[in-house]
Amino acid sequence: PGSFQRRESRPSEKAILASRCIDRPIRPLFPKDLRNDCTVIATVMSVDPDCSPEVAAAIGVSTAIAISDIPWDGPISSVQVGLVDGEIVINPTLEQRTASDLKLTVSSTEDLVAMIEAGGNEITEDVMFDAIMAAHEANKEVVKFINGIVAEIGKEKFTYESSNPDPAIMEEIENWVVEDVKKALDTDDKRIRDERIRPISDAIHEKYDEQFEGNEGKLDEILYLIQKHVVRSWLKDEHKRVDGRGIDEIRPLNAEIDLLPRVHGSGMFTRGQTQVLSIATLAPLSDAQKLDGIDEETEKRYMHQYNFPSYSVGETRPSRGPGRREIGHGALAEKALVPVLPSIEEFPYAMRVVSEVLSSNGSTSQASICGSTLSLMAAGVPIKAPVAGISCGLITGDEGVYGDFMTMVDIQGLEDFYGDMDFKVAGTKKGITAIQMDLKVHGLTPEIIREAFTKTKTAREYILDDIMAPVIAEPRAELSKYAPKMLTTKIDPEKIGDVIGKQGKVIQKIQAECECKIDIDDDGNVFVSCQDIDNAQRALFMVETIANDPEIGAIYKGVVTRLMSFGAFVEIAPGKEGLVHISRLDVKRTERVEDVVAVGDEVIVKVIEIDDQGRINLSRRDALIEVEGAVPENDIEEEERPRRRNNDRGNYRRGGRRN
Repeated sequence: PGSFQRRESRPSEKAILASRCIDRPIRPLFPKDLRNDCTVIATVMSVDPDCSPEVAAAIGVSTAIAISDIPWDGPISSVQVGLVDGEIVINPTLEQRTASDLKLTVSSTEDLVAMIEAGGNEITEDVMFDAIMAAHEANKEVVKFINGIVAEIGKEKFTYESSNPDPAIMEEIENWVVEDVKKALDTDDKRIRDERIRPISDAIHEKYDEQFEGNEGKLDEILYLIQKHVVRSWLKDEHKRVDGRGIDEIRPLNAEIDLLPRVHGSGMFTRGQTQVLSIATLAPLSDAQKLDGIDEETEKRYMHQYNFPSYSVGETRPSRGPGRREIGHGALAEKALVPVLPSIEEFPYAMRVVSEVLSSNGSTSQASICGSTLSLMAAGVPIKAPVAGISCGLITGDEGVYGDFMTMVDIQGLEDFYGDMDFKVAGTKKGITAIQMDLKVHGLTPEIIREAFTKTKTAREYILDDIMAPVIAEPRAELSKYAPKMLTTKIDPEKIGDVIGKQGKVIQKIQAECECKIDIDDDGNVFVSCQDIDNAQRALFMVETIANDPEIGAIYKGVVTRLMSFGAFVEIAPGKEGLVHISRLDVKRTERVEDVVAVGDEVIVKVIEIDDQGRINLSRRDALIEVEGAVPENDIEEEERPRRRNNDRGNYRRGGRRN
């Protein structure tokens, strides 16, 4: 079963993201004046790892609606595209997806590209465009196949009563209030705009409520359509934006870091009235999110969550967890940063970024991408390159006449609401790392896609160079002092059981004594996480001592565990004991062991011999002479001491390396 509960319940995050990819190209193809609810359920019955269930589901949904009696302007098809060794691959296999630099999903009708969802390793705009067009060509064949099915078994579409307002009433109200609406919309302040629209709405209701008794919502729809017509006319005919910007002008931007003093990293990105605060937190790899789905992915070490509280838009709705939109925006920002994250070998941490939308007026997901970059670099995460995001909007003639269109960058809420497209592109200066395209029209032509890429590339480079780089150009060299310290080493996989111990007793003892967290993978990679670097070094030393034979000539700090008449046993690591003979217990002659040490004492000892049975012989006397410069009072002939390795870890062995 594809869940920890072993039973299907609410949709998983992966299922929600897949359903959004299906919903986005299908929704605009329904008639805008159709108000009937339509639900399509795609259930995964069987999975071939080489064939994407998301693609199969999208094609199945398209076929189901196309053959039904529901009015719809489909069908659409969907394919995935990979980029393996520089070659474009349509619907790649599992092996090809693993090696691919691109994960691209494209849905399209026979003529237009209807949906794009992509993640890539800094893919250039030209390569991305070619991949989208290759996907579109592949989709055409599937659309023809679906049309053949429709011709054979498709039902006749039912007729319905249009929900559009009465044209005469619409014209009457528009002529009455349109000039007031223009004055109300002509401001860059969303709050002022809403305040100006409110009395216009009240006046319309006061005059027409009696005429529309029981159907007052139609009046709100009429006012919406009037505002939409005004905004689109300004953009299309006058190249005028409600906030006075030029078509390719970006809103005022601001970037800040270190706003919160105690967190591992924080960054705030402001774009006009949109403001997002991103907080980065580092943790041991064991805190990576465990996944239990139908694909091969079992965990992810980088997590991004996007929160859109009601106060960010001046509302008071209750908070009941993330909705589909929040999950989708969070996944987009996560996807945008994954290609630039350091490998586990370079940076053995789990990373979580939470983006809190403080104020919203459009493009919050793109602000989250910029904020995530700032917070990770402020935390000292060695990302390969900064990432920024920007959106591109679209106005078509008569909402779908593609020969007459215009695009604009950095759309605000009103332009998103009344426009035809929200084309979100994130990436580095080198190339694209993520795309998400939402449409209200049937699809895009190649010319529109090419223009969107050109404009977003220019805007993205401006944000990276002129806004983010002056604040923090590269990741900090040191981690936050509040982040856990991480040391790593590698042991023989055959020794993992010795380090863990029976029922985990050995590793639990090390973790308790050193106040740390230890993770060991199947290959023998050991990760020690601790707030205190000295404790981390001590824990790593214990692990290495257990996994490896003690080094002759090395000096260890241990604990006396037993006293015998002939000497004392000292534990130099959990489960590793050696004998200090009474003659080597002190620099002066020792008559009784208990005169020098007691059980529980911490002592430094030197390994002088490991016999053929693996027994360890230690000398406290030699350690005192070497470390503390003690002068022996007796004439016991010292055994020749093997040369000790030169290191900078203090006077006794610790082991490990710091990342």
